[in-house]
This record gives sequence, structure tokens and C-alpha cells, in this order.
Amino acid sequence: MTFGKAGEATLSQWMAENARVCWIERDEPWTMESELISQIDLPLNLDQNRHKLFHGRLTEVRSQARQRARELAVSA
Repeated sequence: MTFGKAGEATLSQWMAENARVCWIERDEPWTMESELISQIDLPLNLDQNRHKLFHGRLTEVRSQARQRARELAVSA
């Protein structure tokens, strides 16, 4: 799914201004994933986050958004 050329540009700009990424080099990074997810509040990450109260609502909202996107005309 895409936001179209203009929407993707807007999203990229927002991410450049607001998103942060960091990493730690590990031979087996997957061994840390569960521990980190359990310790850090990542409400938009549904994987391994079912215990959070927001999980059900976010799952439903994402499902509705996907359905709505499928109904919209595709734009450039």
C-alpha cells in the first residue's frame, strides 16, 4: 500500500523530522528482541505486544485503514 507520490514525500519528511533509529550489533539480535519489547513501550509494534491494552484497538484500526485503502482509487 502506498500514499502516492505526494503522500510518500510528506511521510518521508515527517520521518526525517520525528523518527529515530538506533541499533546494537549482535551476532544473534533476535535473542534481545523479546526482552526489549517487554521493557520498552512500543505501542505501534503489534508483534509480541498482545499484553498491551492498546493492541486490540490498534489491530482493529489498522484493519479498517487497510480496507478503506483498498476501496480508494490509486493515484500517482
